[in-house]
Amino acid sequence: MVLFVSFLIVLAMLSNKISSKVGLPLLIGFIGIGIIVGSDVLNLFYFDNASLTKRIADVLLIFIIFDGGFRVSKEAFRSVAGPSLTLATFGVALTAAVMGILIHWILKFDLIYSFLLASIISSTDAAALFMITKASPIKNRLATTLNVESAANDPMAILLTITFIQAATKAFDSPVKAVLLLLWQFFGGIGIGFLSYKLSVLLFNRLNSDNRGNYNVLLLGCILFGYGAAEQFNANGIISVFFMGYWMGNHNYPAKRSVSSFLESVATISNITLFIMLGLLSFPHRFALIWKEAFLIVGLLMFVARPIAVYISTIPFKYSFKEKLFVMWGGVKGAVPIVLATYPMASGLDADGFIFDTIFFAVFLSCLIQGTTLGPLSKLLRLTDRIKPASTHIVELHSTRNCDVDMFEVLVEENTVFQDMPLSKMDLGKEILISSIVRDGKIIMPKGDTSIEANDILYVLAKSSQIELVNEKINRKKT
Repeated sequence: MVLFVSFLIVLAMLSNKISSKVGLPLLIGFIGIGIIVGSDVLNLFYFDNASLTKRIADVLLIFIIFDGGFRVSKEAFRSVAGPSLTLATFGVALTAAVMGILIHWILKFDLIYSFLLASIISSTDAAALFMITKASPIKNRLATTLNVESAANDPMAILLTITFIQAATKAFDSPVKAVLLLLWQFFGGIGIGFLSYKLSVLLFNRLNSDNRGNYNVLLLGCILFGYGAAEQFNANGIISVFFMGYWMGNHNYPAKRSVSSFLESVATISNITLFIMLGLLSFPHRFALIWKEAFLIVGLLMFVARPIAVYISTIPFKYSFKEKLFVMWGGVKGAVPIVLATYPMASGLDADGFIFDTIFFAVFLSCLIQGTTLGPLSKLLRLTDRIKPASTHIVELHSTRNCDVDMFEVLVEENTVFQDMPLSKMDLGKEILISSIVRDGKIIMPKGDTSIEANDILYVLAKSSQIELVNEKINRKKT
């Protein structure tokens, strides 16, 4: 078993590299591994326990969703907060509503059953979209809109799915109680997430340890506390950890850089485990029984429900028709819908596996079609920016004490005042230090006569409050 697991991990990392090169979402590669080693192909590992999958996936999603919130910067959030949060809440609900009506009307399914199917597949995938927008030179406003939406819309899809499962199982006493519980789960989750963030920062400031590993362990405990506290008070734990992650990602505390790297590793492991496990749970031979419904659902989602939801949700905001068209096509599906598809099975509402198989195949089609064409579509619609060079080196300031100084990465743009100027003549202030320069993939140790060139990546040691001013100074254009 240990050898088998090691094989899966290495194979997953290799598929990660291949996916990045050919532009396929990571979901396809990881799930593909699960399918290949699973019951229907090589039969190396038989797995068909949907209830166990749900329990494990719920734990893995805690760290995946927290990391999604942690990576959303305050600046990015503020720049697109209106449209992104509208799409992540009202847009998801509208997508589910339109899809539910269409499924009920065309496929003649029970109304609650139709809305359950639609709710499960209503959210977009953060992991897939982050990879696509990072690899493609999409305009920053559009890329950020899709990234924030995808990171924030999973909680709404989870809430809707749970709501319709409870409606189908007669768990609600009245519609009024259902609405009140839904509101409490959402706003209660946000409130508990905020309190958990405040408590976590207090604990990080009080730990005062020289061992960075202690802070990593503390982070795990804080994340689980945020989720568990919300669930204890009948609020939504996923919403709690998402907003907790957002606030912690935008706050300074001891060992933040260290726990950020650790969290990235935890999220990566969680994603790999989740995707492979979902691949193992699938039985491709059953796709022959549901492929028509899956194609219909994907078609309705791509060309009817998502476009309607995006068009209506973005009416108050200034987006051109081309930009709206691009956001409409950016509804790439991913892991969360497949995880949610295990909920009905675990609740006894999907005994024959129809919902899981249909959602699984629909998500796979969405990743394959939308995931591979979103980058080229941005070029076709001329919604791209110049690709900025990325550093192949990382220079960080690791501190286990709370301080207002950090290491920042600044890209030198074309035609700036400091271009071709030696460091000795640059006036950035006495408290600003350029510690190293990355040029053409190589690290240069800065000296007084070292000249700054366009596309240099500078690692600047400065106070956190000064970095925006430093960036503006370095990239001030020549008159």
